[in-house]
Amino acid sequence: MTKAKFVIVPMLLACLIFSCSSTSQDENESGYVRDACSVTRYRDLCVHSLAPFSNTAKRNPIRWARAGVSVTIAESKRVAHYMAVISKNNKRANQTRRRNGIALSDCVECFQDTLDNLHKSLFVLRELSVGEFDSQVEDVTTWVSAALTDEDTCLDGFDEQRGKRVRYIVNRVSNVTCMTSNALALINKLATTGPDCLVND
Repeated sequence: MTKAKFVIVPMLLACLIFSCSSTSQDENESGYVRDACSVTRYRDLCVHSLAPFSNTAKRNPIRWARAGVSVTIAESKRVAHYMAVISKNNKRANQTRRRNGIALSDCVECFQDTLDNLHKSLFVLRELSVGEFDSQVEDVTTWVSAALTDEDTCLDGFDEQRGKRVRYIVNRVSNVTCMTSNALALINKLATTGPDCLVND
């Protein structure tokens, strides 16, 4: 009986230590993303969408800016694909009212521009250099701002329109605008940090 106790106690101790270290790691990772997202307007969305990057990005503003643009590209692609399919199907079936059809077609074009600007931004964020840091980040800021404008233009086309599908599209596009806004905030944070952050990238 006594022997069994000496076996069980160390095992329990080991489990407790492992549990504490796991909890500590989770808290650290959660802290990283919350700290990064503190500069954004839509913080809950930021934390939710960027949480998977916590372990690799940690306190690196370049990696958080890249992550912000990356997740925005992924969601923009999904929304653009959805709208393109709906637009094509509606044209075939001639089911959409003229105004809705025009708005949807315009949105598809807007999102093509959005994706172009976001892809350019991500490419430059991956190629940052000390000598060109300021001009590179300025370009990225301009492109992501342009992407946000394109998304707002898309939403404007659905003003005062009704219908379940319209609401769904507006909600999805609005979500992308929020993600783009967050990405822009992370880029602005990177700009204030300056090229010194390249040392630890």
